Amino acid sequence: MERISEEETAPTAPEKRVTAASAVARGGPLEGVWRFTVPAEQASVPRTRHAVRDRLLAQGMAEIRYQELVDDLLLIVSELVGNAVTHAAELSPEVTTELVVRGGWVRVSVEDGDPYRPKALAADTGRTGGRGLLLVKSVTLQAGGVCDVEQAGQGGKVIWASLPLPREAP
Repeated sequence: MERISEEETAPTAPEKRVTAASAVARGGPLEGVWRFTVPAEQASVPRTRHAVRDRLLAQGMAEIRYQELVDDLLLIVSELVGNAVTHAAELSPEVTTELVVRGGWVRVSVEDGDPYRPKALAADTGRTGGRGLLLVKSVTLQAGGVCDVEQAGQGGKVIWASLPLPREAP
């Protein structure tokens, strides 16, 4: 099985490197930026979801207070990577997921090479499928976050969602 390509794009300086446990002890997860690039194929959906989950847990989000956030982010990743694989693979042989933990927020974005900017479809009980982006928007808004679609530098698109880290209980 091909290994998922993971790249840490904003490494922590060695003298400032801290463990996930010490980051959580001081109030939050470790910050950073990671990119996961996978082939645009169905097997990449669970592979990317697992890679993002493992990274979130490694950054200190294994505590119960982060469980809902992690679940929401994994659902978002699954939907966005699944959409890219299903709808953009012809124009985009690879899909890149970026995970950013910074400033009290977690942002996940999925970039592909297809320039088509999808729209969230209204709920239609007579139709199966086609509501992944609506689900992403709904989950994001319920979590107090924001999401959008932007044009990427190479003519493709980036779909992203940012969710706030949960506040510590008083």
